[in-house]
Amino acid sequence: MSLRLSTVILPVDRWHEGGRATWQRAEELGFHAAYTYDHLSWRSFRDRPWFGALPTLTAAATATDRLRLGTLVTSPNFRHPVTLAKELISLDDVSGGRVTLGIGAGGDGFDATTLGQERWTPKERADRFAEFVPLLDRLLTEEVVTESGTFYSADEARNIPGCVQRPRLPFAVAATGPRGMRLAARHGQAWVTTGDPKLFENGTAEQSAEALRGQIERLGKACADIGRDVDELDKILLTGFTPEKNTVLDSLERFVDFAGTHRDLGFTEIVIHWPIQDSVFAADRAVFETIATEALGRLG
Repeated sequence: MSLRLSTVILPVDRWHEGGRATWQRAEELGFHAAYTYDHLSWRSFRDRPWFGALPTLTAAATATDRLRLGTLVTSPNFRHPVTLAKELISLDDVSGGRVTLGIGAGGDGFDATTLGQERWTPKERADRFAEFVPLLDRLLTEEVVTESGTFYSADEARNIPGCVQRPRLPFAVAATGPRGMRLAARHGQAWVTTGDPKLFENGTAEQSAEALRGQIERLGKACADIGRDVDELDKILLTGFTPEKNTVLDSLERFVDFAGTHRDLGFTEIVIHWPIQDSVFAADRAVFETIATEALGRLG
């Protein structure tokens, strides 16, 4: 099974002070895609520079030619399907059809309360996600949409001319639980995971691989339940959150071993964080670039 290698570039640099150059370098290195987090702030970066995801991706679209672009991931925490659809259609147009929307239920971090709302329970997040994704799907595929939901509604929302990619830009649905897996099976062109969070601190690489194997099996069942072939979905692993953390970027050999293990599990795309010094994503830039240009060739 072939494997693609992508990167995620956090929106921490001013565009004219390194931001543009980073996205252009990602294309030069041959990455399949470059994603960014769609947060208003994130964990240890809360009191550091942080720019908006969709404007950053729009700028990246004008600075690159071939690189696919996307979010990992957008969530309902501060988004609404109607306004998000309009922005995505615009971004897909500017990029010439190179956008993938990574989308998930969201977490309970800073974004969860920054608009002044009460923190949603896991069930409330799942309920909202289950309504958000189907409505967004309609908004991106139909010219006029009216729908009245419990959480999200649209009243004659118009999205003409629609996406460059038809019938719409692809969804990469982040999910580990049964409800999210069903959404990925029904609406996704790809599925995203970061692994099992319970194993992050004290788990082993072997336990993580087994947990990921189980997630892929559950995705397969969700697809089978609706008569869909699970092989139709790309399977994306965002690294940095398994027990190996960011050490997979310590050397080319270590990354090749990691990538081979996860390719054999069934993953079709691995995403590595662009190095940011003095952060949890610190890594040797030279080693990172060697991985970008040589790792897939070492897999055979």
